[in-house]
Amino acid sequence: MDMMEDCFILDFNPFDSMDIAKLSITIQDAHDDDDDDLTVVAEKGKVACRDYPHSRHLCLQFPFDKTPHEKHCYLCYCYVCDSVAPCEFWTKHCHASEHVED
Repeated sequence: MDMMEDCFILDFNPFDSMDIAKLSITIQDAHDDDDDDLTVVAEKGKVACRDYPHSRHLCLQFPFDKTPHEKHCYLCYCYVCDSVAPCEFWTKHCHASEHVED
């Protein structure tokens, strides 16, 4: 892979299928860069919590821990009623999730 400014010239087609289990990192690679981030540059296929109906607390468009619970996408449904969001009691039900707070 050659590097030109902020652009990388890949020696493979990033759109070809790849078995990520075959990826490896050597000890030398681990010490060459302090950047531990993983960047996904493409995706293929559907994502369950984005492209199919899902409970509000699993919504990828409105992350539960980062957005007001009242917000919902057109595929969200109420965890309590199991009906399309917003339900009749949405202002209370929107806070529900599979996790029980102690």
